Parts: sequence; structure tokens; C-alpha cells
Amino acid sequence: MINFKHLYYFWATAKAGGVMRAGEQLHTTPQTLSTQIKLLEESLDCALFRKSGRRLELTDDGRVALGYADQIFALGTELETAIGKVRHRETVLDFRVGIADQVPKSIAYRLLEPALDGPDPVRLICHEGKLQDLLAQLAVHRLDLVIADEAMGKNLSVKAFSHALGTTAMSFFATPALRDALQGEFPACLEGAPMLVQGATSAMRQRLDIWLAEHRLRPRLVGEFDDAALLKAFGAEGRGIFMSPTVLEAETCEQYGVEILGQSRVLVEEFFAISVERRITHPCVAAITEAAREHFLAPRPAAPVTT
Repeated sequence: MINFKHLYYFWATAKAGGVMRAGEQLHTTPQTLSTQIKLLEESLDCALFRKSGRRLELTDDGRVALGYADQIFALGTELETAIGKVRHRETVLDFRVGIADQVPKSIAYRLLEPALDGPDPVRLICHEGKLQDLLAQLAVHRLDLVIADEAMGKNLSVKAFSHALGTTAMSFFATPALRDALQGEFPACLEGAPMLVQGATSAMRQRLDIWLAEHRLRPRLVGEFDDAALLKAFGAEGRGIFMSPTVLEAETCEQYGVEILGQSRVLVEEFFAISVERRITHPCVAAITEAAREHFLAPRPAAPVTT
């Protein structure tokens, strides 16, 4: 096994920029440091430093070793902190959540909020990214939960389970000026109208394409966006009609200065909690799933509705 004292001396020397400064910081002699680093190099069978004039610089192997040493000693600091909290009865539960980039931020907040309202203190650590990448992190237990707008595909090798959180219909929005320029009632007014849509890989985009084909509607697609906030920002400038979850109607109208054109009962966005647990035992995941199933859907304002 690696001698962690030797590794620590190497790490301190790399961080300090040389054995002289590291020796001052560690209250030891440069000769002692050099000897300890030499023993580490022998155990790893590689050189970690090379001389560059009067200075030491890391070799390629040294840079790799430094990256691992950073992680090792960061974990050591976390361990000390965690033990200290236990001793003082101040345990804080770290809850690491991955949020698929297609999930609206407001929806993510509503879903995650119950995790912070439990009897024990929780530190919420959120990561946003592509669903596939987040599931890979879930598989190696770097995440406790993934919030997504689709269930986990059966063709994936990740051993995890999808728990339905709720659904919401979709509403169509436009600025007042754009709405006045449209011809006809909803949904006929979409024909030939400028429209901003989700990216081609989005589950909702695929449903929208089918829905438009069934209604024989051909809007003019002026923009495709993976980021829902960017899509709405363009919509707020009147660049096109856009969709957003019905549950967020009031918030969308207020924030972006738009009006509701109509709603669709068929275009439904689903949200899932994906975890490695088939039967949920994690207190934060349990709080999220229970609250979502009871309170997720909100009353809809009156607006033209189509199937």
C-alpha cells in the first residue's frame, strides 16, 4: 500500500512549489522531504518531479499523482468535518441530486423543496446535465437521485428504478403583440405562425411533432433550444410562440410578459425520480415522492383547451 505520509509530503511540496517552502510550512528539513518523496517514487516506480533550473516541476506522472492526492486529502478533510459534527450532534445529511437539463428550473425547485423541510438538517447538492451522464453518476453512487422528464430506458445497463412524480399538461404562450397578429382561434392559429420549440432529443419535442401532425398544423420553426430558460427568453421578445408546463402558467405570464394561447390535454410532460432503490428508504427521496404525488398539480386558469 502507498505510504500516505510520503504522499502527503509529495502533495505539500507540489502545492508549495518546492521542498524549501514546503519544509518551512511543515517544520521539517528539505532533506527529509526529499527522502520521503524519493521513497514514494520508488514505491510507484516513476519520477514525480524533475529539475528545471533551480526549481522542481511535476512530471506527467506527478500531475496524475497530484490529482489523486487532492481527492484523497479532500476526503480526509471531509472525514474530520463529519466526525466533528457527529461529536457535536450536528449531523447534516448530504443529498446529492442530478437534474436533467430538460427539466424546468421552477419545476425542479418545487419537486426538491420538500427535502429541505424535514426534521433533520439537509445540505442539498445539485448537478445539472444530460440524463445519460447523470445516470452514470447515479450508478456509482455519486448521486442519490436523478430528476428527469422521462423514465429510465430499458436498454440501459444501469440498475436503477423510476418513480413517477406527476404530470402536467402543456400550455402555449405568446406576447400580446404576437397574439394579435395570429389568425384564428387556438390551435388553428399555430398554422404558419413563428414557433420556438425544444431540441430534437427532448421527449416533449417528439410528442409535439406527433401532435402537430395529427392536427395538420405546420408552424414556422424559428428556433430549437435545449435550454428551456433560453427558449422562454426568446419568446418574451416576441420571436415566437412557445410551450411551458401548465402548472407554471401564472409564473410564466408574470415573468416573461406573455399571454396564454391555449392548452393541450394530450401534450403531457411527465417527471420522474430515478434512484437505485426499488423501495424508497432515503428520507429526502421519500419526502419528494410523497409531496409530489399529493401536491404537484395545480389548478389551471381558464383558456382554450384542445385534445
